[in-house]
Amino acid sequence: MVKKIIAVIALIALLSVAIVQAMDKNSDAKTNAKNTEATATAQSSGLQIGSKAPDFSLKTLSGETVKLSELKGKRIMLNFWATWCPPCKKEMPEIENFFNEGQKDVVILAVNIDPQLDVKGFVKKNGITFPVLLDQDDQVNGMYKIISIPTTYFIDSNGIIQNKYTGSLTLEMMKKYISDLK
Repeated sequence: MVKKIIAVIALIALLSVAIVQAMDKNSDAKTNAKNTEATATAQSSGLQIGSKAPDFSLKTLSGETVKLSELKGKRIMLNFWATWCPPCKKEMPEIENFFNEGQKDVVILAVNIDPQLDVKGFVKKNGITFPVLLDQDDQVNGMYKIISIPTTYFIDSNGIIQNKYTGSLTLEMMKKYISDLK
């Protein structure tokens, strides 16, 4: 009888140890998951205001090369978009109106992230005349850490990101963000 009691106590002790260790591993896994999630969120939130805008070179629909660093001294509205994106389609007429106002020292660059689709057809159908750049290898999309489109960066004449907006912009918003740039 004493042997049975000792065996039951030993079994309960082993189960207790196993449960405690399992709980510790689960707690560590949750902590690691939270840390990973926080890191991913921080990394994927895009470039921060006050950062130097990463330089890039992309081709336009007509084959010309545009290099961001060659636009120093200009205020830049850098828009990331796709042909299949409803909010992007919604803001295209607004960007076109803004472009047609011809503000001094302002450059609009619309970086298309789905160049494998009929971007030329989309541009023609929608009467777009502002510069459309093709990010063939997703390189610029990656450099600017775009996770949602449309996303627009407003870059001052010194190449510093002064504002960032995710979602469709209105004409009034574009004017406001550009007027805030030096």
